[in-house]
Amino acid sequence: MARTTQNSTAALVRATIQQLESLQQAGVTHLPKKPTRPVRKKATTAVVAQATRHEDAEKPPVQGDPRAAELGQLAQQVAGCTLCDELARTRTQTVFGEGSPHARLAFLGEAPGADEDRTGRPFVGRAGQLLTRIIEACGLKREDVYIFNTLKCRPPGNRTPLPSEAANCRQYLDRQLAIIRPEFICCLGAVAAQNLLGTDETIGRLRGKVLEFQGIKVVCTYHPAYLLRNPDAKRFTWNDMKMLLAEMGLEVPKP
Repeated sequence: MARTTQNSTAALVRATIQQLESLQQAGVTHLPKKPTRPVRKKATTAVVAQATRHEDAEKPPVQGDPRAAELGQLAQQVAGCTLCDELARTRTQTVFGEGSPHARLAFLGEAPGADEDRTGRPFVGRAGQLLTRIIEACGLKREDVYIFNTLKCRPPGNRTPLPSEAANCRQYLDRQLAIIRPEFICCLGAVAAQNLLGTDETIGRLRGKVLEFQGIKVVCTYHPAYLLRNPDAKRFTWNDMKMLLAEMGLEVPKP
């Protein structure tokens, strides 16, 4: 009986840790205080100590942020979404998005890949590392912008998202934009651009110009994964970034 209780408590601790990490990645910086529940006598000292250490490490800042709180609530809703049966069955976890809840600029991608499905964070694989370098080349940091995907679940085998899947996820994308209220969106690749703008134009025809979505200025460019396969296209993406920076009123960093 003691071993069963300990296992149950350990499972609860792990679930709590995962939830805190998901909320932190979504931009939550404050949680309302709740009365401290007494520790059950049957929980072992080691388990209680482990939970206390993690609670201290994950304790959010005192000051709250309404936008971060809204994003956290939406992230919880996304985590339980089962609108796409196949994606809900095959995902490891949802990948909500991360960055500043007050970002002027948001980067919108296609869907999570294997690394993102494993970590719960967007753009952390090779393509994500390239995106980080692009952001830094613009004189920005990942924490200055907001990064998210059209889909919140990884399609099996990294296949292209189905129209029905994009339609199911659209409510979450629109809500994220409504909360963050960015002034600019950079669409990474055709899937992101076509789904956001409701067009079937190729990325080659969409890039190189400033478009608009509900009052937000939109710049489209190649997906970092495409740039890894086609390095010569990097110069086009850099031209798109310089155009975006000019629209934002920011200087292009010197090499």
